[in-house]
Amino acid sequence: MPDEPIGGRDAAAWSPLDSDGWYAARNATTALRDVLVHAGLEKDFPYLRADLNAFGHGLVELGRVSPDTAERLAELLRLALASGFGRDRNDDDHEPTITEEHKGRA
Repeated sequence: MPDEPIGGRDAAAWSPLDSDGWYAARNATTALRDVLVHAGLEKDFPYLRADLNAFGHGLVELGRVSPDTAERLAELLRLALASGFGRDRNDDDHEPTITEEHKGRA
């Protein structure tokens, strides 16, 4: 019948746990959380969370931060860029990123 749900499930039974996007967002959020803790910024990102949009695409919600926090984050990014982070990102022989290290924890 054309109105029958495929596979015996309908849209109301959908779960974010069935989505690769959810796990990608969760792993990236965990990686970012760990770095923020290491940098002493864990309390400065109270809205950090993993999320999915209506299409099942994973998103990382950073939320609002104070101007001081934005300045600290900008300085950390400047230091990372100055130390060579981001160079040769298309190289297949790169070291695993923090996000790639967390993928095994899913």
